[in-house]
Amino acid sequence: MCGIAGIYSKTKQLSDTEIREMISVLQHRGPDADGIFVSENCALGHKRLSILDLSDNANQPMISHNGRFVMVYNGEVYNYREIAAELKQSFQCEFKTSSDTEVILDAFLNYGVSFVDKLNGMFAIAIFDKQTNELFLFRDRLGIKPLYYASIEGTIYVASELKAIKKVAGNKLTLNYEAIESFLHVGFISAPLSIYKEVSKLESGHFIKINTQGVEKHKYWSSFDAITEGTITNEKEALVKFSDLLSSSVQYQLKSDVPFGVFLSGGIDSSLITAQATAISSVSVNTFSIGFKENRYNESIYAEQVAKYLKTNHHEFIVSQNDAIELLNELMNVYDEPFADSSAIPTMLVSKLAKKHVTVCLSGEGGDELFFGYGAYQWANRLNNPIVRSFKNPIAFLLENSRTRFQRHANYFKNKNQQLQYSHILSQEQYFFSTTEIQQLFTPYALEKISKQQHLFVGFNEKINRLSRNLNDMEKQAMFDVNFYLQEDLLTKVDRASMKYSLETRVPFLDHRIVEFALNLSPHLKYKNGTSKYLLKEVLYQYLPKSYFDRPKQGFAIPLSNWLKTDLFYLIEKYLSEQVVNKHNIVKFDIVKKILEQYKSGRDYYYNKLWLMIILHKFLEENNEY
Repeated sequence: MCGIAGIYSKTKQLSDTEIREMISVLQHRGPDADGIFVSENCALGHKRLSILDLSDNANQPMISHNGRFVMVYNGEVYNYREIAAELKQSFQCEFKTSSDTEVILDAFLNYGVSFVDKLNGMFAIAIFDKQTNELFLFRDRLGIKPLYYASIEGTIYVASELKAIKKVAGNKLTLNYEAIESFLHVGFISAPLSIYKEVSKLESGHFIKINTQGVEKHKYWSSFDAITEGTITNEKEALVKFSDLLSSSVQYQLKSDVPFGVFLSGGIDSSLITAQATAISSVSVNTFSIGFKENRYNESIYAEQVAKYLKTNHHEFIVSQNDAIELLNELMNVYDEPFADSSAIPTMLVSKLAKKHVTVCLSGEGGDELFFGYGAYQWANRLNNPIVRSFKNPIAFLLENSRTRFQRHANYFKNKNQQLQYSHILSQEQYFFSTTEIQQLFTPYALEKISKQQHLFVGFNEKINRLSRNLNDMEKQAMFDVNFYLQEDLLTKVDRASMKYSLETRVPFLDHRIVEFALNLSPHLKYKNGTSKYLLKEVLYQYLPKSYFDRPKQGFAIPLSNWLKTDLFYLIEKYLSEQVVNKHNIVKFDIVKKILEQYKSGRDYYYNKLWLMIILHKFLEENNEY
């Protein structure tokens, strides 16, 4: 795990100044070593977090054996030993290190860009060809590792985090209002967008070639392309297959030359990962959990129960309100652009705890999206029922005029654009703004900035309709989450939160072999007889008592609604004041005021709408965006 940066220019002679500036702000991603490469047209920089082969020989940038290629890389490729054996047999390659970096570089040298199909792992890779003067960028299939690039005045900047590009090009970046619309709708900014027009996120499963002719983008993997005509329907066969795949993935991801652990919340996914790790590891497994003193949000008792049963070396951290609030001011520096997931705060806290003991942690992201773990999937079923669709307006009216606990569901039925049904469900599950509400919320100035743009999520429907197999409504919603919510929210959250403390996080459920298996698993083995994540749970119960998990699902959340009324109310006063809101001229203050009044009068679920606008205006204020 590391931080990478790059510069490619066809218009100016490069020096080491800018590339050093870029990697200087990525120190947290790689505190163990650094290095740069500079040629006339290309510069590469690297900050290393040493995980495999801790010697200096494995430092980067790394130059290929023939001297032609230079590489910097962030991530881990878990099957590097198998690839190395293949290279030795086919090309008589000899390796000077025991690192995956050298194997990746040799694979590119011998196979060209198709080498990426052989990689099992998480990665953002930059390789410069000194002979052809071309720069190649690769991002892993599921977008686990981040990669940004920007084209500014004939120069292309590349980095693991947006802050590195902003360090050298900040005054040339302009606000992207389409990204702001995405943020207010779903709480994150989805690739290829970033908060700045000039900066793009390289989409998962893609690579680009950069040369004097420009930027050429290619797709090498997609969850849509992984869909097969038939599904896996035999439960016994599916159970064996999934068990084998997960065991293989965890075994791969336990490879490390430094201490490792597992994030253990006590929920389904993290408990299964922990159970697999303890079954495979020859040493006692470190587990880490946090809980809140506010009991409603405290799952640490369940984590402790699982840890005791599996005999892990468990570490628990009970968080107070003050612990979490102290991190609030750091959020913007960690995430670089508006990001609404407040569970980033406990994720940062548990990462800080884990780093005191280990350098690598396994995490359970992906289980919900692959095996139908969210209530949103039932909503997708309900809302696409022809009878419900025919009566959605009266249903919305009745809900809106009922008790408070039902009022929050009214907006599910208010979607006016069927092409945005999946983003609408995600949005309302989180109590964010619908696209209709955003049209009312935006000022005329902001609306003008996005009026000519096709909505980012419309393209999802087009891809769904071209699949070789007809997906049911739950599958479609889950596909949306795999491509957007999982990548742009959950994986972004974990990457930045853990890397703030120089901690590498690995996600075994997102081994692409498991993803491809799950995408083609019969939906009846994911949601069976009212049980969500059915097959995954059947594997879990081979390791842990079923009774441990006989409780409602809880998220990894903070009591934000309560805090905004007490200790965090100052954020509303500071960032949603009439002066601040009108100065930035993106949202209408009268609507902000109305939402605040409704929140105070009992509609507690409006807290996330307030949180979105606080985060947005905090970003605008701190970055002097007018």
